Amino acid sequence: MQTRNATIKDAPAITRIYNEGIEDRLGTFETRLRTPEDILGWFDGKHPIIVVENNGEIVAFAATSTYRSRDCYAGICEHSVYVTRSERGKGIGQVALKALIKAAEKAGYWKLVSRIFVENEPSLALHRKVGFREVGIYEKHGKLDGVWRDVVIVEYLITSNL
Repeated sequence: MQTRNATIKDAPAITRIYNEGIEDRLGTFETRLRTPEDILGWFDGKHPIIVVENNGEIVAFAATSTYRSRDCYAGICEHSVYVTRSERGKGIGQVALKALIKAAEKAGYWKLVSRIFVENEPSLALHRKVGFREVGIYEKHGKLDGVWRDVVIVEYLITSNL
């Protein structure tokens, strides 16, 4: 298993994995399946995206994106981690997330944040294991399929950039 920076050629594999997450209704509020063209917009040259390969196949990705547009938040990224269904529970998410932290550090970011559904215990456990702090819960943060969902706010301080 190896990690590397994603390239635009990885958009179809990232799309496949992300769409599994959308279909599962446990990792995102999104409901519209994505196309590789949608994913290409993630490649802005500023926000690291990591893929994990196993035997030449991309089995996971971790990505960063803009947290807020204000200049004072320029060193903070939103992040997400997705693992293909057949490979979940094997520690691949941890590999992806650790590699993303290193890439974010190299890019000059000082903090990663995210919001995780309260029911998504595998993701919460992953983030705890890697060293993320649970900040609190946003109640009724959004609706998914007509149902209000709560999310846990998590953060990771990249201490070498503080």
